[in-house]
Amino acid sequence: MTTKQANLNEFSLNQLNRRQFLATTAAAGAGLALKQSVIAQSSSGDKRRRYALVGTGGRSSMFREAVLQTYASSCQMVGFCDINLGRLKLAQAKARSVANVEVPIFEAKDFDRMVRETRPDVVIVTTKDSTHDQYIIRAMELGCDVITEKPMTTDETKCRAIIETQRKTGRKVTVTFNYRYSPHRTQVKDVLMSGVIGDILSVDFHWLLNTVHGADYFRRWHSNKANSGGLMVHKATHHFDLVNWWLSAVPVSVLAQGQREFYTPQMAKRLGLKSHHERCHTCPEKAKCTFALDLAGNARLKELYLDQEKYDGYFRDRCVFRPDIDIEDTMNVIVKYNTGATLSYSLNAFNAWEGYHIAFNGTKGRLEHGIQEKVTVFGDGSIPGAVKPGGTYIRVYPLRSPAYEVPLWPSNSGGHGGGDTVMLDDIFLPEKKADKYQRASDQLGGAYSILTGVAANHSFRTGKTVEIASLVPNLGMPKYAPMPSSTDPVPMPPSAS
Repeated sequence: MTTKQANLNEFSLNQLNRRQFLATTAAAGAGLALKQSVIAQSSSGDKRRRYALVGTGGRSSMFREAVLQTYASSCQMVGFCDINLGRLKLAQAKARSVANVEVPIFEAKDFDRMVRETRPDVVIVTTKDSTHDQYIIRAMELGCDVITEKPMTTDETKCRAIIETQRKTGRKVTVTFNYRYSPHRTQVKDVLMSGVIGDILSVDFHWLLNTVHGADYFRRWHSNKANSGGLMVHKATHHFDLVNWWLSAVPVSVLAQGQREFYTPQMAKRLGLKSHHERCHTCPEKAKCTFALDLAGNARLKELYLDQEKYDGYFRDRCVFRPDIDIEDTMNVIVKYNTGATLSYSLNAFNAWEGYHIAFNGTKGRLEHGIQEKVTVFGDGSIPGAVKPGGTYIRVYPLRSPAYEVPLWPSNSGGHGGGDTVMLDDIFLPEKKADKYQRASDQLGGAYSILTGVAANHSFRTGKTVEIASLVPNLGMPKYAPMPSSTDPVPMPPSAS
């Protein structure tokens, strides 16, 4: 057997073991669920809202720390759940360290038991994208509300099941779109709502991922479409949701093209490497590969992933040039909306800088907006989506009148352009403030955010336009703020002379 075959076989076995672990591992000892601690909490008359968290990887820390620290006066964490026992123990140790509380831990196959024994009001879902639906649906069936990381799920079948279960149970689903809450993106919404460019007829939107952040999707579980839905779902759900929310509109049809052009075995050789390899940690060429990720050299990545491999065989640092990757790195999409507006969108994952340009073309003029983001590797301790100083602008170009720069609102610190803090307040504070921008999102917003990407994936394969209603019919409209109407009067622009 060749080294290549051995590596691929090892990977296949690792993946099989992970599935078997979730589906068939024998019942865990009762000691994993510290039931006595939970009973003591509930019998003490504690009136705080109760949260359980399923999925203790990199995306969970924001929610874990919010419940345990920032909002501890009104929230309490009553359970952690995961397929990886090592990460469960790590999450438990973090809770003990930062909040001096003992949070019970449960293996994934004991999710139902966790809900029965800890009685959460809300389940927070931060697992792998392709498993979101399992926990969202089961949590609702067991009487819990749900907070889920984006994307809500990865395909139309799972989306339909979530929508049907929510309608049947009446439970609340919150999908966490932190980009809506960042000050400058909210400011764009404010300008559009004001009607200064009229009603919007078309949008040009170009998102760039650099070769640090962009490459990171090609080494993680995201690099297989069955896990993530590809970048059209996992990453672009943020972008499509922003457009839906900015326009207060929903997609009707999608035509798209996509391919993998940069993260390929051929590119590895063009960059001077002898070949692609299984992973960075054991790569014989890592000293000369600037795409190599040093798990052992980063304390947070080491404790979260490298130290926990023995439990599930998951490699966080797989080669970005390996042949089994099946997601695209170059994507172009045309979307038609229910308002009649159209979107031209592109996403590329190998650019020289990180961020986006967007332009809205309206009946009274044009709005242009752009943000540059800082370099980040997810889970390494850096702030995801942090904005570069001076890299943000909003400009308005009225018809036949001088353009002007819009003074920017003050920026917040924190992740996703300062949106994380504002979003967490909206989710976890007991008193909700009125929000004229309607930034909170439910299962309908979550559905429409993914369905553009799901339709794009279908269009990649068939070359045909895909109707959103053919994927999930009778969705209805999310709650969006009112926007200028296509029937409003439009003033005659100044004379061109």
